[in-house]
Amino acid sequence: MPEQEATASTGSITASIVLAADDPAALARFYGALLDMEPQPGLSSTHWRVRWPAGGWLELYAPSKSRPQPRQPGRQALCLQRKADATGALAVLHAWIATALELGASVQDPPRQEPFGAEAWLLDPEDNQLLMLVLP
Repeated sequence: MPEQEATASTGSITASIVLAADDPAALARFYGALLDMEPQPGLSSTHWRVRWPAGGWLELYAPSKSRPQPRQPGRQALCLQRKADATGALAVLHAWIATALELGASVQDPPRQEPFGAEAWLLDPEDNQLLMLVLP
């Protein structure tokens, strides 16, 4: 079947990132503020959404009591990226981190200049890892 027919018959596909949260509304406000996007209510009172700049959504939900999702460190992290001129990347990153800290984040690994840009590892208000990256 040609690709156009498959898309027409099955509908379009949207990719999302799903993140369990103790307080989905609060975590949606945190990411909405960092992304300059307005959080939106989701499919239930325990589900919130923030439009992801690359397309799709960041879906924040409170897990069902019958299928809990305990907090845990892991190898996955969200990565938020901005652009700045090469000489100002670290300054832009410091200002962005200050905003994140005001919103309840904490620094896991302090900002540093790398050959590819400036980066810092934070923990969001629910201790999920967050990489903030400023590219030249």
